Amino acid sequence: MRSAVEEGEKLSRELTPAQIGMIALGGAIGTGLFLGSSLAVHTAGPGVIVSYLIGAVIALLLMGALSEMAVAHPTAGSFGVYAELYLNRWAGFTVRYTYWASQCLAIGGEATAIAIYCRWWFPNTPNWLWVLGFTVALVYVNARSVGSFGRFEYWFSMIKVVAIVLFIVFGLSLIAGVGPGPRHAIGFANLTAHGGFLATGWRGVWMAMVFVIFSYLGTEIIGVTAGEAKSPETAVPRALRTMSVRLILFYLGAIGILLCIIPWDQVQPGAGVTTSPFVRVFQLMGVPAAAHVVNFVVITAAASSMNCNFYLVSRMLFSLARGGYAPAVWGRVSASGTPTSALFVSAAGLGIAILVAFLYPDSAFVYLFGIALFGGLFTWLIIFVTHFFFRRSHAHPDGSHFRARVLGHPAGSLLGAAAILAILITTWWVPGMRTTLITGLPWLGLLSVVCLLMPRK
Repeated sequence: MRSAVEEGEKLSRELTPAQIGMIALGGAIGTGLFLGSSLAVHTAGPGVIVSYLIGAVIALLLMGALSEMAVAHPTAGSFGVYAELYLNRWAGFTVRYTYWASQCLAIGGEATAIAIYCRWWFPNTPNWLWVLGFTVALVYVNARSVGSFGRFEYWFSMIKVVAIVLFIVFGLSLIAGVGPGPRHAIGFANLTAHGGFLATGWRGVWMAMVFVIFSYLGTEIIGVTAGEAKSPETAVPRALRTMSVRLILFYLGAIGILLCIIPWDQVQPGAGVTTSPFVRVFQLMGVPAAAHVVNFVVITAAASSMNCNFYLVSRMLFSLARGGYAPAVWGRVSASGTPTSALFVSAAGLGIAILVAFLYPDSAFVYLFGIALFGGLFTWLIIFVTHFFFRRSHAHPDGSHFRARVLGHPAGSLLGAAAILAILITTWWVPGMRTTLITGLPWLGLLSVVCLLMPRK
């Protein structure tokens, strides 16, 4: 067990607790909150607040389970290594490759989004120019050193944090009727008007979970950073606590205020920045060029997510190479302690995904998104199952001897696993989301065959 965990020990340990906390926020808060929240609201109405609350509980359970394992075994392979140690070879192999592929596709989606929003300012420029420019810049940031990545991501995430805090402050002033904007207090009437709080019923609340949980995907990065934290036994639990508070405040606060200000049936899904409900609120407050401000924030959010995902895919591929499941050259590190070979290979995989999406925009994107969503949900499911067996394998299953301890075991892990499995099955009945299972299950089957045929270490 010790040798398997120590495969990642040659990476440089430079990340501080503050950087880890902001990196986790950067991974979780992308365009999903600023634009994708419209789709969840359209599905559940005001009841989407309950959906986001359920999503927050699941995310907190996951972060607690993962941080407990990360403090016990701080390694770059994180949940992939833990799955192999405490479940079996198949789990460690499939979760790492599935996560790597899904994050590469997620990077492609964020890069494409950046191109769309940059062209809103510069309509005559080609998409590929923005995709290439941001990809090269962020690969350079990740290739320098993990400290460079941490500092860059800290300030990237800070822009999103400031934007959300301003949104919450402005929103509360509109609800109370103070400050610039409408002179009358908007109040909370919109939460119960237009069909009531549960306008689409409990079914809508649950169906929206498919979109809501996608917004929370990325918080698992907190476990991967343990392999490069200066003091993982203190940095990871501290980052978990700060992340938990911020996550609840930002998601529930922003969505709740949004639904108080704008009737839910006027929030329409769309890919353009002008359809963002955040633009509407800033316009009501009289913020000059509100659409331009939100466009800048959305570009920053997407670039931040790209930056985090490059970090994730490089460490996951590095872990696969160190575990003997990928060419050994991908497991090498630079003089600064960065797995540059794994990073460049992952960037090439991203390029292929983007090329396919550009050549077949009407069909490829749907299937690529399906694999990405399946990969995230499958990873969370494996993390919960792994944590259950992680606790059972120790002399004190109650966790009393752990440096970081999550309460509520085993109920928390079992509840989290059941919730993720239920959401995964629900995608079959959500319009447009059926591809999650149509693409994900064959992909998992292919990986299973490869794992079976691959010689054992």
